[in-house]
Amino acid sequence: MKIAIIGAGFTGLAAAYRLTRAGHDVQVFEKDSLPGGLAVGYQEPGWEWTLEKHYHHWFTNDTFVLRLAEEIGHPVIIRTPISSFLVNGVSYRFDSPQAMLAFPKLPLFDKIRMAVVFALLFRLNPFWKVLERFSMTATVPHLIGEKAFTMLWKPQLVNKMGKHAEKISLVWFWARIKKRTTSLAYPEGGFLSFAQALTTRIEKQGGVVRYNTEVTRLTDDKAVRLTIRQGDKVETAEFNRVIVTLPSFLFVKIASNLPGPYRQSLVRLEGLSATNLVLRLRKPFLADGTYWMSVCEPDAPVMAIIEHTNFMDKRHYHNEHLVYLGNYAFTDALDWNKQNLLALYDPFLRKINRDYKKSLIGYELFKAPFAQPIVPRNYSKLMPSMVTPLPHVFLANIEQVYPWDRGTNYAVELGEKVAKIVQKL
Repeated sequence: MKIAIIGAGFTGLAAAYRLTRAGHDVQVFEKDSLPGGLAVGYQEPGWEWTLEKHYHHWFTNDTFVLRLAEEIGHPVIIRTPISSFLVNGVSYRFDSPQAMLAFPKLPLFDKIRMAVVFALLFRLNPFWKVLERFSMTATVPHLIGEKAFTMLWKPQLVNKMGKHAEKISLVWFWARIKKRTTSLAYPEGGFLSFAQALTTRIEKQGGVVRYNTEVTRLTDDKAVRLTIRQGDKVETAEFNRVIVTLPSFLFVKIASNLPGPYRQSLVRLEGLSATNLVLRLRKPFLADGTYWMSVCEPDAPVMAIIEHTNFMDKRHYHNEHLVYLGNYAFTDALDWNKQNLLALYDPFLRKINRDYKKSLIGYELFKAPFAQPIVPRNYSKLMPSMVTPLPHVFLANIEQVYPWDRGTNYAVELGEKVAKIVQKL
Protein backbone atom coordinates (compact mmCIF):
# COMPACT_ATOMS: atom_id res chain seq x y z
CA MET A 1 0.00 0.00 0.00
CA LYS A 2 0.96 3.60 -0.53
CA ILE A 3 0.71 5.21 2.91
CA ALA A 4 1.18 8.82 4.04
CA ILE A 5 1.97 9.74 7.63
CA ILE A 6 1.44 13.33 8.74
CA GLY A 7 3.92 14.23 11.47
CA ALA A 8 7.44 12.95 12.26
CA GLY A 9 7.04 12.76 16.02
CA PHE A 10 7.62 9.37 17.62
CA THR A 11 4.11 8.14 16.81
CA GLY A 12 4.62 8.84 13.13
CA LEU A 13 8.17 7.49 13.10
CA ALA A 14 7.21 4.27 14.92
CA ALA A 15 4.34 3.69 12.48
CA ALA A 16 6.62 4.42 9.51
CA TYR A 17 9.27 2.04 10.82
CA ARG A 18 6.82 -0.85 11.22
CA LEU A 19 5.07 -0.20 7.90
CA THR A 20 8.25 0.11 5.83
CA ARG A 21 9.57 -3.01 7.49
CA ALA A 22 6.41 -4.77 6.29
CA GLY A 23 7.15 -3.63 2.74
CA HIS A 24 4.73 -0.73 2.32
CA ASP A 25 5.47 2.46 0.37
CA VAL A 26 5.54 5.14 3.10
CA GLN A 27 6.01 8.90 2.99
CA VAL A 28 6.22 10.97 6.19
CA PHE A 29 5.41 14.69 6.01
CA GLU A 30 6.86 16.93 8.73
CA LYS A 31 6.22 20.66 8.97
CA ASP A 32 9.42 21.31 10.95
CA SER A 33 13.02 20.84 9.83
CA LEU A 34 13.83 17.97 12.21
CA PRO A 35 12.11 14.80 13.51
CA GLY A 36 11.01 14.18 17.09
CA GLY A 37 7.88 16.27 17.64
CA LEU A 38 7.74 17.51 21.23
CA ALA A 39 11.03 15.69 21.87
CA VAL A 40 12.93 17.57 19.17
CA GLY A 41 16.35 18.86 20.20
CA TYR A 42 18.66 21.77 19.54
CA GLN A 43 22.39 22.28 19.88
CA GLU A 44 24.54 25.19 21.04
CA PRO A 45 28.11 25.72 19.80
CA GLY A 46 30.51 23.43 21.65
CA TRP A 47 27.88 20.89 22.66
CA GLU A 48 28.58 17.27 21.78
CA TRP A 49 24.92 16.25 22.24
CA THR A 50 21.63 17.92 21.47
CA LEU A 51 19.18 18.91 24.21
CA GLU A 52 15.41 18.56 24.02
CA LYS A 53 13.50 21.81 23.77
CA HIS A 54 11.04 20.29 26.25
CA TYR A 55 12.43 18.00 28.97
CA HIS A 56 12.22 14.26 28.39
CA HIS A 57 13.37 10.99 29.90
CA TRP A 58 12.23 7.39 29.97
CA PHE A 59 11.27 5.20 32.90
CA THR A 60 12.93 1.81 32.98
CA ASN A 61 9.52 0.15 32.46
CA ASP A 62 8.92 2.06 29.21
CA THR A 63 9.07 -1.21 27.31
CA PHE A 64 7.90 -0.06 23.88
CA VAL A 65 10.47 2.65 23.30
CA LEU A 66 13.28 0.75 25.02
CA ARG A 67 12.58 -2.28 22.84
CA LEU A 68 12.61 -0.07 19.75
CA ALA A 69 15.94 1.49 20.75
CA GLU A 70 17.39 -2.00 21.22
CA GLU A 71 15.97 -3.13 17.90
CA ILE A 72 17.68 -0.37 15.92
CA GLY A 73 20.85 -0.58 18.02
CA HIS A 74 20.67 2.84 19.66
CA PRO A 75 22.50 2.95 23.04
CA VAL A 76 20.51 3.88 26.15
CA ILE A 77 21.94 5.24 29.42
CA ILE A 78 20.30 4.27 32.72
CA ARG A 79 20.94 6.26 35.89
CA THR A 80 19.29 6.94 39.24
CA PRO A 81 19.07 10.71 39.70
CA ILE A 82 17.63 12.58 42.67
CA SER A 83 14.02 13.76 42.64
CA SER A 84 12.70 16.19 45.24
CA PHE A 85 9.75 18.33 46.30
CA LEU A 86 10.11 22.02 47.09
CA VAL A 87 7.95 22.72 50.16
CA ASN A 88 7.97 26.09 51.94
CA GLY A 89 11.21 27.01 50.22
CA VAL A 90 13.07 23.83 51.25
CA SER A 91 13.98 20.90 49.00
CA TYR A 92 13.17 17.39 50.28
CA ARG A 93 14.01 14.13 48.53
CA PHE A 94 10.85 12.34 47.46
CA ASP A 95 12.03 9.55 45.16
CA SER A 96 11.51 6.40 47.23
CA PRO A 97 9.28 5.02 50.02
CA GLN A 98 12.17 5.61 52.42
CA ALA A 99 12.41 9.26 51.40
CA MET A 100 8.66 9.66 51.73
CA LEU A 101 8.72 8.25 55.26
CA ALA A 102 11.64 10.54 56.18
CA PHE A 103 9.76 13.67 55.05
CA PRO A 104 9.61 15.81 58.22
CA LYS A 105 6.58 18.00 57.44
CA LEU A 106 3.93 15.32 58.00
CA PRO A 107 3.09 13.12 61.00
CA LEU A 108 4.28 9.53 60.73
CA PHE A 109 0.70 8.21 60.50
CA ASP A 110 -0.02 10.46 57.50
CA LYS A 111 3.13 9.29 55.74
CA ILE A 112 2.38 5.61 56.36
CA ARG A 113 -1.20 6.15 55.19
CA MET A 114 0.01 7.83 52.00
CA ALA A 115 2.58 5.09 51.33
CA VAL A 116 0.00 2.33 51.80
CA VAL A 117 -2.57 4.03 49.54
CA PHE A 118 0.02 4.65 46.83
CA ALA A 119 1.19 1.04 46.99
CA LEU A 120 -2.21 -0.66 47.02
CA LEU A 121 -4.39 1.64 44.92
CA PHE A 122 -1.87 2.97 42.44
CA ARG A 123 1.37 0.96 42.20
CA LEU A 124 -0.11 -2.55 42.50
CA ASN A 125 -3.59 -1.93 41.11
CA PRO A 126 -3.96 -2.69 37.37
CA PHE A 127 -7.68 -1.88 37.28
CA TRP A 128 -7.68 1.78 36.26
CA LYS A 129 -11.17 1.60 34.78
CA VAL A 130 -12.83 1.54 38.21
CA LEU A 131 -11.11 4.86 39.07
CA GLU A 132 -12.44 6.71 36.02
CA ARG A 133 -15.55 8.16 37.58
CA PHE A 134 -13.64 9.84 40.41
CA SER A 135 -11.87 13.19 40.28
CA MET A 136 -8.44 13.65 41.80
CA THR A 137 -9.34 16.65 43.96
CA ALA A 138 -12.49 15.04 45.39
CA THR A 139 -10.89 11.66 46.11
CA VAL A 140 -7.20 11.91 46.98
CA PRO A 141 -7.69 14.05 50.15
CA HIS A 142 -9.97 11.32 51.56
CA LEU A 143 -7.47 8.62 50.69
CA ILE A 144 -4.23 10.13 51.99
CA GLY A 145 -5.48 12.89 54.29
CA GLU A 146 -6.27 16.55 53.72
CA LYS A 147 -2.94 17.78 55.09
CA ALA A 148 -0.78 15.64 52.82
CA PHE A 149 -2.89 16.49 49.80
CA THR A 150 -2.91 20.24 50.48
CA MET A 151 0.80 20.39 51.21
CA LEU A 152 2.18 18.16 48.44
CA TRP A 153 -0.22 17.28 45.66
CA LYS A 154 -2.75 20.08 45.32
CA PRO A 155 -0.13 22.79 44.59
CA GLN A 156 1.43 20.62 41.90
CA LEU A 157 -1.94 19.87 40.33
CA VAL A 158 -3.03 23.51 40.32
CA ASN A 159 0.35 24.74 39.07
CA LYS A 160 0.16 22.21 36.24
CA MET A 161 -3.53 22.21 35.30
CA GLY A 162 -4.64 25.69 36.34
CA LYS A 163 -8.38 26.23 35.92
CA HIS A 164 -8.82 22.59 34.87
CA ALA A 165 -7.54 21.16 38.18
CA GLU A 166 -10.98 20.32 39.62
CA LYS A 167 -11.99 18.18 36.64
CA ILE A 168 -8.87 15.99 36.38
CA SER A 169 -9.61 12.27 36.67
CA LEU A 170 -8.15 10.06 39.37
CA VAL A 171 -6.87 7.86 36.53
CA TRP A 172 -4.44 10.60 35.53
CA PHE A 173 -2.93 10.51 39.02
CA TRP A 174 -2.95 6.69 39.03
CA ALA A 175 -0.93 6.64 35.80
CA ARG A 176 1.70 9.04 37.11
CA ILE A 177 2.25 7.09 40.33
CA LYS A 178 2.07 3.63 38.76
CA LYS A 179 4.66 4.26 36.05
CA ARG A 180 7.37 5.96 38.10
CA THR A 181 10.66 4.13 38.51
CA THR A 182 13.62 5.14 40.65
CA SER A 183 16.04 4.72 37.77
CA LEU A 184 15.54 6.63 34.53
CA ALA A 185 16.73 6.07 30.97
CA TYR A 186 17.96 8.43 28.25
CA PRO A 187 19.04 7.82 24.64
CA GLU A 188 22.73 8.42 24.02
CA GLY A 189 23.21 11.71 22.19
CA GLY A 190 19.72 12.96 23.04
CA PHE A 191 16.21 12.29 21.74
CA LEU A 192 16.96 14.00 18.42
CA SER A 193 19.82 11.57 17.86
CA PHE A 194 17.45 8.68 18.52
CA ALA A 195 14.80 10.14 16.20
CA GLN A 196 17.39 10.61 13.45
CA ALA A 197 18.62 7.03 13.88
CA LEU A 198 15.04 5.82 13.52
CA THR A 199 14.56 8.03 10.46
CA THR A 200 17.71 6.58 8.89
CA ARG A 201 16.36 3.06 9.42
CA ILE A 202 13.01 4.05 7.85
CA GLU A 203 14.80 5.40 4.78
CA LYS A 204 16.95 2.27 4.49
CA GLN A 205 13.72 0.29 4.44
CA GLY A 206 12.48 2.36 1.50
CA GLY A 207 10.51 5.08 3.28
CA VAL A 208 10.73 8.80 2.58
CA VAL A 209 10.72 11.53 5.25
CA ARG A 210 10.06 15.05 3.94
CA TYR A 211 10.86 18.00 6.21
CA ASN A 212 9.63 21.60 5.99
CA THR A 213 6.57 20.11 4.34
CA GLU A 214 3.04 20.87 5.52
CA VAL A 215 -0.17 19.03 4.62
CA THR A 216 -2.78 21.75 4.32
CA ARG A 217 -5.79 19.76 3.11
CA LEU A 218 -7.03 16.18 3.24
CA THR A 219 -10.00 14.67 1.42
CA ASP A 220 -11.05 11.03 1.29
CA ASP A 221 -13.00 9.38 -1.50
CA LYS A 222 -11.82 6.13 -3.11
CA ALA A 223 -8.31 7.24 -2.16
CA VAL A 224 -7.02 10.00 0.07
CA ARG A 225 -5.89 13.19 -1.65
CA LEU A 226 -3.45 15.44 0.17
CA THR A 227 -2.57 19.03 -0.62
CA ILE A 228 1.08 19.48 0.30
CA ARG A 229 3.02 22.71 0.65
CA GLN A 230 6.81 22.94 0.71
CA GLY A 231 7.96 26.56 0.63
CA ASP A 232 6.29 28.19 -2.37
CA LYS A 233 5.58 24.86 -4.04
CA VAL A 234 2.11 23.31 -3.70
CA GLU A 235 1.34 19.80 -4.93
CA THR A 236 -1.33 17.14 -4.57
CA ALA A 237 -0.82 13.42 -4.09
CA GLU A 238 -3.03 10.38 -3.60
CA PHE A 239 -2.52 7.58 -1.09
CA ASN A 240 -4.29 4.34 -0.18
CA ARG A 241 -4.08 5.13 3.53
CA VAL A 242 -3.19 8.17 5.65
CA ILE A 243 -2.19 8.27 9.31
CA VAL A 244 -2.62 11.67 10.99
CA THR A 245 -0.54 12.17 14.15
CA LEU A 246 -1.41 15.85 14.63
CA PRO A 247 -3.42 17.01 17.67
CA SER A 248 -7.14 16.59 17.02
CA PHE A 249 -7.84 20.31 16.59
CA LEU A 250 -5.32 20.41 13.73
CA PHE A 251 -6.80 17.29 12.14
CA VAL A 252 -10.15 19.07 12.08
CA LYS A 253 -8.57 22.04 10.28
CA ILE A 254 -7.09 20.04 7.40
CA ALA A 255 -9.87 17.43 6.96
CA SER A 256 -12.72 19.54 5.65
CA ASN A 257 -15.18 16.71 4.96
CA LEU A 258 -15.37 15.23 8.46
CA PRO A 259 -18.98 14.61 9.65
CA GLY A 260 -20.28 17.33 11.96
CA PRO A 261 -20.88 15.25 15.12
CA TYR A 262 -17.44 13.63 14.84
CA ARG A 263 -15.84 17.02 14.29
CA GLN A 264 -17.51 18.34 17.44
CA SER A 265 -16.33 15.34 19.45
CA LEU A 266 -12.73 16.28 18.56
CA VAL A 267 -13.13 20.02 19.05
CA ARG A 268 -14.38 19.60 22.61
CA LEU A 269 -11.16 17.85 23.69
CA GLU A 270 -9.03 20.25 25.71
CA GLY A 271 -5.29 20.61 26.19
CA LEU A 272 -2.61 22.87 27.60
CA SER A 273 0.26 24.65 25.92
CA ALA A 274 3.75 24.43 27.40
CA THR A 275 6.70 26.75 27.84
CA ASN A 276 10.22 25.81 28.80
CA LEU A 277 12.86 28.36 29.64
CA VAL A 278 16.28 26.67 29.41
CA LEU A 279 19.11 28.25 31.41
CA ARG A 280 22.77 27.65 30.57
CA LEU A 281 24.93 28.13 33.67
CA ARG A 282 28.59 27.83 34.63
CA LYS A 283 27.65 26.41 38.04
CA PRO A 284 24.85 24.10 39.22
CA PHE A 285 21.51 25.67 40.01
CA LEU A 286 20.38 22.89 42.37
CA ALA A 287 23.52 22.38 44.43
CA ASP A 288 22.25 19.24 46.17
CA GLY A 289 22.38 17.33 42.87
CA THR A 290 18.61 17.16 42.32
CA TYR A 291 17.56 16.34 38.77
CA TRP A 292 13.81 16.85 39.09
CA MET A 293 12.30 19.30 41.57
CA SER A 294 8.51 19.39 41.74
CA VAL A 295 7.35 22.75 43.07
CA CYS A 296 4.79 22.38 45.87
CA GLU A 297 4.34 26.12 46.33
CA PRO A 298 0.89 27.63 45.74
CA ASP A 299 0.94 30.29 43.03
CA ALA A 300 4.59 29.57 42.13
CA PRO A 301 5.43 30.92 38.66
CA VAL A 302 7.31 27.70 37.81
CA MET A 303 5.75 24.23 37.86
CA ALA A 304 8.99 22.24 37.92
CA ILE A 305 12.74 22.79 37.84
CA ILE A 306 14.66 20.12 35.98
CA GLU A 307 18.47 20.26 36.01
CA HIS A 308 19.30 18.04 33.07
CA THR A 309 23.01 17.94 33.86
CA ASN A 310 22.27 16.43 37.26
CA PHE A 311 21.07 13.46 35.17
CA MET A 312 23.31 13.46 32.09
CA ASP A 313 27.01 14.39 32.31
CA LYS A 314 27.71 18.08 31.68
CA ARG A 315 30.76 17.22 29.56
CA HIS A 316 28.36 16.43 26.69
CA TYR A 317 27.28 20.08 26.81
CA HIS A 318 30.65 21.89 26.97
CA ASN A 319 30.58 21.56 30.78
CA GLU A 320 27.54 23.82 31.02
CA HIS A 321 24.83 23.23 33.62
CA LEU A 322 21.46 23.10 31.89
CA VAL A 323 18.21 23.86 33.72
CA TYR A 324 14.61 23.70 32.51
CA LEU A 325 12.00 26.00 34.04
CA GLY A 326 8.77 24.31 33.02
CA ASN A 327 5.20 25.51 32.96
CA TYR A 328 1.85 24.45 31.49
CA ALA A 329 -0.89 26.52 32.99
CA PHE A 330 0.57 29.99 32.45
CA THR A 331 -2.13 30.78 29.90
CA ASP A 332 -0.64 33.75 28.05
CA ALA A 333 2.98 32.59 28.15
CA LEU A 334 2.97 31.89 24.41
CA ASP A 335 2.88 35.67 23.90
CA TRP A 336 5.87 36.37 26.16
CA ASN A 337 9.51 36.65 25.15
CA LYS A 338 12.36 35.04 27.06
CA GLN A 339 13.49 38.25 28.76
CA ASN A 340 10.06 39.01 30.20
CA LEU A 341 9.54 35.44 31.32
CA LEU A 342 12.89 35.26 33.13
CA ALA A 343 12.10 38.59 34.81
CA LEU A 344 8.83 37.07 36.05
CA TYR A 345 10.58 33.94 37.34
CA ASP A 346 13.63 35.70 38.81
CA PRO A 347 12.34 36.55 42.35
CA PHE A 348 11.25 32.93 42.80
CA LEU A 349 14.52 31.54 41.44
CA ARG A 350 16.59 33.75 43.74
CA LYS A 351 14.92 32.16 46.75
CA ILE A 352 16.40 28.85 45.66
CA ASN A 353 19.77 30.06 44.33
CA ARG A 354 20.32 33.77 44.91
CA ASP A 355 23.51 33.91 42.85
CA TYR A 356 22.41 31.93 39.78
CA LYS A 357 22.57 34.95 37.46
CA LYS A 358 26.29 35.38 38.13
CA SER A 359 26.94 32.16 36.26
CA LEU A 360 24.31 32.65 33.53
CA ILE A 361 25.77 32.02 30.05
CA GLY A 362 22.51 32.34 28.14
CA TYR A 363 18.93 31.13 27.99
CA GLU A 364 16.30 30.16 25.43
CA LEU A 365 12.52 29.95 25.47
CA PHE A 366 10.67 27.13 23.75
CA LYS A 367 6.90 26.92 23.30
CA ALA A 368 4.46 24.19 22.32
CA PRO A 369 0.83 25.08 21.59
CA PHE A 370 -0.41 21.60 22.61
CA ALA A 371 1.58 19.52 25.10
CA GLN A 372 -0.77 18.15 27.79
CA PRO A 373 -4.26 16.74 27.21
CA ILE A 374 -6.89 17.52 29.84
CA VAL A 375 -8.14 14.18 31.19
CA PRO A 376 -11.54 14.58 32.90
CA ARG A 377 -13.59 11.84 34.53
CA ASN A 378 -14.69 9.02 32.20
CA TYR A 379 -12.26 10.13 29.52
CA SER A 380 -12.42 6.71 27.85
CA LYS A 381 -15.89 7.72 26.59
CA LEU A 382 -14.45 10.89 25.03
CA MET A 383 -11.21 9.51 23.61
CA PRO A 384 -11.35 9.29 19.81
CA SER A 385 -10.82 5.99 18.04
CA MET A 386 -7.89 5.55 15.69
CA VAL A 387 -10.44 4.57 13.04
CA THR A 388 -12.10 7.74 11.75
CA PRO A 389 -15.32 8.25 9.73
CA LEU A 390 -13.08 8.73 6.68
CA PRO A 391 -12.55 5.11 5.57
CA HIS A 392 -8.90 5.45 4.58
CA VAL A 393 -7.78 7.94 7.26
CA PHE A 394 -6.55 7.01 10.73
CA LEU A 395 -5.87 9.22 13.75
CA ALA A 396 -3.08 8.53 16.26
CA ASN A 397 -2.09 11.33 18.62
CA ILE A 398 -1.28 12.32 22.19
CA GLU A 399 -4.98 12.38 23.13
CA GLN A 400 -5.20 8.61 22.62
CA VAL A 401 -2.50 7.30 24.98
CA TYR A 402 -4.99 7.16 27.87
CA PRO A 403 -4.96 5.78 30.55
CA TRP A 404 -1.29 6.72 30.44
CA ASP A 405 0.07 10.24 30.47
CA ARG A 406 1.97 11.72 27.54
CA GLY A 407 5.44 10.40 26.72
CA THR A 408 7.52 9.01 23.86
CA ASN A 409 7.01 5.44 25.11
CA TYR A 410 3.27 5.74 24.56
CA ALA A 411 3.83 7.56 21.27
CA VAL A 412 5.79 4.54 20.05
CA GLU A 413 3.12 2.16 21.36
CA LEU A 414 0.43 4.17 19.58
CA GLY A 415 2.40 4.22 16.33
CA GLU A 416 2.80 0.47 16.41
CA LYS A 417 -0.90 -0.01 17.15
CA VAL A 418 -2.06 2.18 14.29
CA ALA A 419 0.36 0.46 11.90
CA LYS A 420 -1.31 -2.88 12.69
CA ILE A 421 -4.79 -1.42 12.23
CA VAL A 422 -3.90 0.16 8.87
CA GLN A 423 -2.64 -3.18 7.55
CA LYS A 424 -5.76 -5.05 8.67
CA LEU A 425 -8.41 -2.70 7.24
